[in-house]
Amino acid sequence: MTTTVLARKYRPASFEAMVGQGHVVQALSNALTQQRLHHAYLFTGTRGVGKTTVSRILAKSLNCTGPDGQGGITATPCGQCQPCRDIDAGRFVDYVELDAASNRGVDEISQLLEQAVYKPVVGRFKVFMIDEVHMLSNTAFNAMLKTLEEPPEYLKFVLATTDPQKVPVTVLSRCLQFNLRPMAAQTVQLHLAQVLDHEGIAHDPGALRLLSRAARGSMRDAMSLADQAIAFGGGALQEDAVRHMLGSVDRQHVQRIIEAVAAGDGAGLVAAVDALRALGLSASGTLEDLAAGLQRMAVVQAVPAMAQAVDETDPDAQTWTQLAPLLAQDETQLFYSLCLQGRAELALAPDEYSGLLMLLLRLLAFKPGGGGASPKSEGSVARPTATEPRSVVTGAAQAGRAAMPMSAQTRSPSPSGASLTPASAPLPAPSELPRSGLGARVAATPAAPQAATAAVAAQGARSAASAPWDDAPPEHLDVPPPDMDDEASASSGMAHVEAWENGPPPGFDDGWGDGAAAAPLNAPTPSAPVSAAAVGTGSGPAAGSAPTLSLSRQLAELPPDPLSDRWAELVVQMQAQGLITALVRELAVQSQCVAQRQEGALSIWHLQVPRASLCGDMHKDRLTQALAQVLGCEAQLHVAQGAAANTPAQRDLAAREARQHAAEALIEGDALVRGLLAQYPGARIVPGSVTPI
Repeated sequence: MTTTVLARKYRPASFEAMVGQGHVVQALSNALTQQRLHHAYLFTGTRGVGKTTVSRILAKSLNCTGPDGQGGITATPCGQCQPCRDIDAGRFVDYVELDAASNRGVDEISQLLEQAVYKPVVGRFKVFMIDEVHMLSNTAFNAMLKTLEEPPEYLKFVLATTDPQKVPVTVLSRCLQFNLRPMAAQTVQLHLAQVLDHEGIAHDPGALRLLSRAARGSMRDAMSLADQAIAFGGGALQEDAVRHMLGSVDRQHVQRIIEAVAAGDGAGLVAAVDALRALGLSASGTLEDLAAGLQRMAVVQAVPAMAQAVDETDPDAQTWTQLAPLLAQDETQLFYSLCLQGRAELALAPDEYSGLLMLLLRLLAFKPGGGGASPKSEGSVARPTATEPRSVVTGAAQAGRAAMPMSAQTRSPSPSGASLTPASAPLPAPSELPRSGLGARVAATPAAPQAATAAVAAQGARSAASAPWDDAPPEHLDVPPPDMDDEASASSGMAHVEAWENGPPPGFDDGWGDGAAAAPLNAPTPSAPVSAAAVGTGSGPAAGSAPTLSLSRQLAELPPDPLSDRWAELVVQMQAQGLITALVRELAVQSQCVAQRQEGALSIWHLQVPRASLCGDMHKDRLTQALAQVLGCEAQLHVAQGAAANTPAQRDLAAREARQHAAEALIEGDALVRGLLAQYPGARIVPGSVTPI
């Protein structure tokens, strides 16, 4: 014995029974009530949303005669008269359905149009319904244009398609177009519950939720899946059985993956993938459910009020609300994008589970601190050991490589400034290097010139004995040069450094002004051009002056500030442990600590930050958590907007500025560079080409 499938048994017979398409129902009902009937209708939408159903209801509305046989055109067909029963049974002679997918030629359309000249046999209107109309050939479309534009008054065209883009505009312009939208999962779930209640079939809300999501907006797909689930579950719909039938991933698996990513647990991710492989769950489905979970987490993070308005009927809602605080908003967005893009990469992987594992490990790698290497603060200097043999130039300049932007590290160095000293050159003392921008207060101004002085003296001594045009190996190939007279060339490279060792000359403008503290952290410091005339006459930066360390001097002239020192040290520790990223890190490095007190086990910090956008509660809460983890006790932060001085960001910029000026001093004082500038009139050092390495 066969039964009628649910999709056909519960096909809506009137506009009132339609679900999820209120905009179409309202337009057609009003048109039928007011007798404002168009001659051609085009219904578009994905599969299973009601295109054919609306067409049949419209045909019944046009031909309904009422229970007493005296009715007319109506928006509520009775379903009892002979035309209504015949249309529902598919035997109404004046209602013709043509499948354009199998009848797409001009001959089939011509045969259909030949019937248009005859009036309806039993009905009030003759209705031609052409399904999948986009499959018609161009000649078939052209053949029906004239009749479609000016049909007889008793003829109505109803066209349906899933791809309106392929329908010629000449056809679109002759029709009223209605777009039937995909149905919401909640709408599908409610309708399934009504159908199953009417059928007397036991069901779980969780099972219906899975079926409605799997239908993807198609009511017919939902009904077909319900038929399959009834057979699979032996006459009942249980969540576990439906999940197993669909191959859906349990939210517990997704929860374990998100918790492992948040904790940086690589072993946990590998174990989660192995569990999915053992259960035979789809890797693509896992990424889909993971993306859906991250989307709901992002909503909770962006709208905290959603956490309080949890849907009691949705068991997943509480799970995503609890997982939302584990990730920062930017991390959630990044992981969501990786999950969406990773689904396309699964087909390229050796197998889908290895592709899934690589994607999850990528989530772990992109998480700050997940790669195992502690991020270095910008402006910090890695101090070399005293026994490490390096040249003065590479030792002093490469000391800040960890703090330089990647773009600056990958620039090609100028030939005149590349490895001009032998490997056995003496290493500068630690006091001669710029101090860490975030770990300690910036040293006084003479620190950078002292390092430059030693480098210039050594460089000048090595360059005086041989001219650059002599037949000798180029020094940038690290070939040791012959012995030279140190005193002969050192004096030529010392004058410009000694001239500003105790400060710039009066009236010197370094170009930084009062806005140095607000300059971008990664902005390179421009180098002043040095011409041959300036070298010969003793004027210009190479002879009489050099850019002043304005920000360094400003910070050095400030009174000792233990609070700022302590705050800078804490920021370094939080960055090293990967506890602060993105806007939370910006809040930390751009803040000035103005007060701190201890109340028992509670450490209270008062910060002042110039940017109002950094004063948000979410940034403050995450910074508070990171601070408490570093301090090892409970912490409380009070953030206020206001001017900030001696911040970690300003210290960082000052250290970078000191390294830039030291590099420029080394190049400008180099005897080889000065000789080239003197030999070639008009030669100059290109501004901005000198950067620390």
